[in-house]
Amino acid sequence: MFAYVGSFTTKQRKARGDGIHVYRVDAATGAWAHHQHVGDLVNPSFLVLSRDQRFLYSVHGDSDYATAFALDPQTGQARLINHAASGGRNGVRQAIDPHGKFLVVANYASGSVAVLPIAPDGSLKDQHQLVALAGEPGPHQSEQTGSHPHDVAFDPSGRFVLVPDKGLDCIFVFRFDAATGRLSPAEPDSVKSRPGAGPRHLVFHPKLPIVWVLNELDSTAVTYRWDAERGTLSSTQIITTLPKTFTGHSTTAEIAVSPDRGFVYCSNRGHDSVAVYASDPRDGSLTAIEWQPTRGRDPRFIGLDPAGRFLYATNEQSDTIMTFRVDAGSGKLAPTGQVINNASPVTIVFAGTS
Repeated sequence: MFAYVGSFTTKQRKARGDGIHVYRVDAATGAWAHHQHVGDLVNPSFLVLSRDQRFLYSVHGDSDYATAFALDPQTGQARLINHAASGGRNGVRQAIDPHGKFLVVANYASGSVAVLPIAPDGSLKDQHQLVALAGEPGPHQSEQTGSHPHDVAFDPSGRFVLVPDKGLDCIFVFRFDAATGRLSPAEPDSVKSRPGAGPRHLVFHPKLPIVWVLNELDSTAVTYRWDAERGTLSSTQIITTLPKTFTGHSTTAEIAVSPDRGFVYCSNRGHDSVAVYASDPRDGSLTAIEWQPTRGRDPRFIGLDPAGRFLYATNEQSDTIMTFRVDAGSGKLAPTGQVINNASPVTIVFAGTS
């Protein structure tokens, strides 16, 4: 199995990263060994893998393009294919449609969502649709100056695309036409969050029609019931990501779900921890289990290996990736002692079998 780690690289980001790093992963122990460095890249921050694992795609923080790479299935090495315009600045997250023909990108700084065609050889074409997101900004004076979409997620059917907008305090819902690769507003086209919540990222339950949305600014997670026919969200619970005893400043960054039991993990930047939750098998509501320190500053990303045996936390300001073993019964995390040194890490994707 191989792990691909994106990073921030620029002075504007006060970053120390130098591109994408590739690691060979021991699926049994969770141990990593450095395998390749892909340099000469500017802020290759958020990564996504094609479903057949032949191609890797990156957006580039503060820039206006996305990049395609071909992956060698035997060696795991990445080879640059091309760049393509995303139609907006600071792509922060992207997703590939179930048929592998289109890449949908959230342009954080421009308040838009772009659709880029994917050619049969894995290369990207310039965006052929750009959707501006409109609405009333939230009350936070510096973080909610306008639309700031921060994630893109297809529902399990591939017919809908959900976009949490941190700046407008809402989650947009679009219908997706797989034949044309075009987005159109669902009806209704969005669901509002609490003022100042700042929806950032979301995940679907692996089995149930449930969506969990992580709010960055007020450090909460919301459970929604998902109507897969109409494409609507109905909130059923809101819960803090912080322990009651914490009184400092903290914001959330990433949410992940185990592939089998539905344990949910949220990262806190400030508290510098992973909040661990058990989900109710009937309605998806969350119950806090523990807060596991990430042993580093600002865990921007957390992610599980494909089998859900290990959770990895990227401590962006400490230049480390920490490894935790996941208890299959309780969902609790235990540090393995392995520390991967990687400058300004942002995201991780895995290729291969585990």
